[in-house]
Amino acid sequence: MGRLVQISRKTAETDIILKLEIDGKGKSEIATGIGFLDHMLTLMAKHGQLNLNVNCKGDLDVDTHHTVEDLGIVLGKAIKKSLGDKSGIKRYSTVFTPMDEALSMISIDISGRSFLRFNVNLSREYVGDFETETLKEFFIALSSNAGITLHIDMQCGENNHHIIESIFKGFGRALKEAMTIDESIEGVMSTKGIL
Repeated sequence: MGRLVQISRKTAETDIILKLEIDGKGKSEIATGIGFLDHMLTLMAKHGQLNLNVNCKGDLDVDTHHTVEDLGIVLGKAIKKSLGDKSGIKRYSTVFTPMDEALSMISIDISGRSFLRFNVNLSREYVGDFETETLKEFFIALSSNAGITLHIDMQCGENNHHIIESIFKGFGRALKEAMTIDESIEGVMSTKGIL
């Protein structure tokens, strides 16, 4: 199908070019200036079988907030654009993803309605160079700009790295499933006729 998009966004705080192919093989080239975030986006792409290229320059001399939030905005816009009118997509997905002692549940509805439920407790301010409070900001921005309903629920976990890794892997897996074309679906999966 070749659902491939490129989105650019330049502000006084960030300069981002993102290319997303949702029918990919999990290949990625990520450069955000935040090593831990690069790792998480790489995992998301691999486990979601998304081809993802990200080049981001942000005001990291201030902090990581603008970079993380703006990446969520751009990735959300790319997801929305790549789905077009959403014909034939499965729309829903719920996945549980273990990472050692951590377990997350991610549930997605590509509904056209933006909503985030975020039930995650982290005990550290940083994991590597990543400010953990920006995790929620990333997914707020992503769900708002993608037009998806997204539930992120930490089932259990102690190690903050493992918890966040479980979430990114799970999000990739759930997104892939919800975006998958099912040839038995005529039009969109909605009695309204539009998503």
